[in-house]
Amino acid sequence: MKFTYQKTSRVDEQELTKIIGSLAGYQANLKDVINAGGYDSDEASINLPSDHELIYSVMQMTGKKKSPNLKYILIIGIGGSNLGTKAIYDALYGYYDVMRTERFPKMIFLDTQDADVLSNLSSLISSIADPNELLINAISKSGSTTETMANFEVVFDMLKDCFSSIADRIVFTTNVGSKLHGAGNNNGIDVLNLPEKVGGRYSIFSAVGLFPLALLGIDIEELMTNAVNIREICVNSQGVENPALVSASILYIQSQQGKNINDNFIFAPQLESMGKWYRQLMGESIGKDGKGITPTVSIGSTDLHSVGQLYLGGPKDKTTTFIYTEHSGEEIMVPQQTHLGLIEMIQGKSISSLMRAIVQGTKLAYEKQELPYMEIALESISVDEIATFMQFKMVEMMYLGKLFGVNTFDQPHVELYKIETKRILEES
Repeated sequence: MKFTYQKTSRVDEQELTKIIGSLAGYQANLKDVINAGGYDSDEASINLPSDHELIYSVMQMTGKKKSPNLKYILIIGIGGSNLGTKAIYDALYGYYDVMRTERFPKMIFLDTQDADVLSNLSSLISSIADPNELLINAISKSGSTTETMANFEVVFDMLKDCFSSIADRIVFTTNVGSKLHGAGNNNGIDVLNLPEKVGGRYSIFSAVGLFPLALLGIDIEELMTNAVNIREICVNSQGVENPALVSASILYIQSQQGKNINDNFIFAPQLESMGKWYRQLMGESIGKDGKGITPTVSIGSTDLHSVGQLYLGGPKDKTTTFIYTEHSGEEIMVPQQTHLGLIEMIQGKSISSLMRAIVQGTKLAYEKQELPYMEIALESISVDEIATFMQFKMVEMMYLGKLFGVNTFDQPHVELYKIETKRILEES
């Protein structure tokens, strides 16, 4: 992963240095958290990648639950309980599922309430003859998330009509002592534990993400090793050599100048879910006390044809982060002799070179309109680059929350809709 901001972020270098310097104390605090280990601090998620006991417990559960016949991994969870896993799954596999019908296991994500989705899921479950083809992972940190529990109860009801014994095809992931934890113990359902201090949006390198990813066959030790490597850079590197410090400081400076939108413009459609993961990370972490930056996700080149006019010609209220890959997989070429022959300049060129031209052209257009941007170039769409990106962004958000002077790790206003929803359901 390569992070670049020089000349395009439109931030004064002296001001940038000053803001970075103001984070020295907090940077030292993060070092202390890592040195202490464990999960006692608000920043405890930063210790997940180096938790070898965690990796061992996840691999043990994976060995117990993964069947050679496994075809479908059903993730029942919402928000931080599934966005990180979906980001990695879609990047590596999910975006191509319709085109790779023979590849298994596939992941199905059940988050919000929708009767049509559940009806179609019921049809799928009815077609499964062997329960070992299915694994259900219900994830709720609190153990009492309305959407998750409702979906699980519906799915459980479907399963008991199809199979005589299903408890061994279910795993709960939740806090120790939660209602869900107790229900698992009472019903013979295996449980993976979450550290109390690790919030959902920071939980991708906990059992929340590691268990379903290990079921897929992803090398979670490689994932964690790369997360540790970038964590060390983002915590120990000084000044402008530290990408997390720089990115957080630029976002903060631009927000203070009226640019309260951060658009993540991703030129790789399979990374759209990664953008949505980051949207939650930023939105829940710093959107409080009347402060915050609104995160948006755009996909290139698709959204150049939908909101490009707004971005280039509308209000200058955004800081953009361009995200793209430097190398694709198989090289696909436009024929030298095209059938229609309408655009000569594409003849004989690779699809990846066309995308590179689009990215470069977009950046030049932004520069000419004096619009600030940073860029993140991923070497490829791979486990190591994805882990690097996600850990970098989580440390970035810790620094950004400190700059805004907010509690980066709570989300008190999310509870407001939950309280009203439960009141309405109780009254009906």
